[in-house]
Amino acid sequence: MIGYVTLGSNDFEKAKTFYDAVLGDLGGKRTWTMDRIQFYGSAERGPMVAICRPYDEKPATSGNGTMTSLAAPSRELVDKTHAMALASGGKDEGAPGLRGETFYGAYFRDLDGNKLCVFHMG
Repeated sequence: MIGYVTLGSNDFEKAKTFYDAVLGDLGGKRTWTMDRIQFYGSAERGPMVAICRPYDEKPATSGNGTMTSLAAPSRELVDKTHAMALASGGKDEGAPGLRGETFYGAYFRDLDGNKLCVFHMG
């Protein structure tokens, strides 16, 4: 089971503002905080997303083929989250829509180029 996913950032304060906006409607809120890392979660023991300044103090980079996916309870929330990501400075990587018969997803990159998907099954 996934405990948390960490996404590196080169501007920690901007990344927190971005993820406050993007994760809020999905139930994500700031949880555990340290000087280099901010965790977001929706349940006390559920999976989390963490934003951090890399511990080796080298620039954060996004991985080719690496993606974090965020589950949404409805297609409408997929649309809203994708729009919020773009309005907050993210880049479009695939507009909301059906991929297959039951997977409704949208893709974007955050301010540091990390690729995310927000999706709804069913």
